[in-house]
Amino acid sequence: MLLVTVAIIAGFFFLREHWGHVLGYWPYLLLLACPLMHLMHGKSHGGHSSHLQDSGRTHNGQK
Repeated sequence: MLLVTVAIIAGFFFLREHWGHVLGYWPYLLLLACPLMHLMHGKSHGGHSSHLQDSGRTHNGQK
């Protein structure tokens, strides 16, 4: 908990000192966030309907 608190405080002061540089890269960071979100959440596409389909196999992989 202490390490997280120190990291947040350090990040705040780092951003405060370098805010002009961060603002220059903000559009690129925002565009980079889109593909990263798709990579992180790509496995959840399609909902839970794929779990309801019966593939004809039992739990041990045999028919």
